[in-house]
Amino acid sequence: MKAKVRLFARLAELAGTRETEVELGEGLSAADAFRLLCERFPGLAGAADSLLYAVNAEYVPPEHPLRPGDELALIPPVSGGSEPEGLFEVTDRPLDAQRLIERVRRDESGAVAVFLGTVRSPNMGHHVLYLEYDAYPEMATKVMREIALEASARWPLTDIAMQHRTGRLEVGETSLVIAVSSPHREEAFDACQWLVDRFKQVVPIWKKEVWEGGEAWIEGEPVRRPPQ
Repeated sequence: MKAKVRLFARLAELAGTRETEVELGEGLSAADAFRLLCERFPGLAGAADSLLYAVNAEYVPPEHPLRPGDELALIPPVSGGSEPEGLFEVTDRPLDAQRLIERVRRDESGAVAVFLGTVRSPNMGHHVLYLEYDAYPEMATKVMREIALEASARWPLTDIAMQHRTGRLEVGETSLVIAVSSPHREEAFDACQWLVDRFKQVVPIWKKEVWEGGEAWIEGEPVRRPPQ
C-alpha cells in the first residue's frame, strides 16, 4: 500500500519531480516518509529543518501517521468571527483588482482597503527578468479562507477576498490582490496589512526570481508550527 507525495518549488527541483509515492510500513509517519525520500533524492536532506508537512491539505505534525491513499505534501517556507463570503483563488490568469473590490463592497462598508503585490526590479542587487510562482492550489485556497476567518475574529469586517497568480510574471505584473471591507477605515487598513503578512507566512505559494545570470527560490523564515 502506498501514499502519494507532492513536492513544490525548490523541493520539486531538488528531487527532479513534483509527485512520487512511498510504500507504507507499519506506523510510517510524515517525517519517516521524508527520510525515505531523502534516500531516494539526497538533495532533499538539506531542507529538513525548515520543512512543514500537510496530509490531505491539512497541516500536520511530523509524527502524523500516514494511511493508504493519503496525499502527503512537503511544504518549504512560503514566499512569504463570522465566515467571510469572499473570493479565494489561485489562478494562472492576470489578476483583476476591481473584481475583488466589487466582490467585497457592501452597503454597510464605509471603507475598502486593497493591497496589490507587484513584480519589481531591481531586487537585492539583481536586475530581475521575471518571477515564476508555484503553488499547492487546493491547500492555498483553504489556508486563505482560514486566515480570513482569523482576521474576521479580530476586526469587524464585512468581507475579504484574496487572489494570487501562478506561473511566469513579468516585471510590473500583479502577483497578489487582497481586498478588505469594513464599516471603518482604520479596521480595514489594519486587517489588510495583517492579512498580507499572514499570507506570506503560511499560504503554500512560492516564487523563483530569475535575473541576469542566475535564479533562486525566495523563501521566508520557516513557520515552526502549523496555523491554529
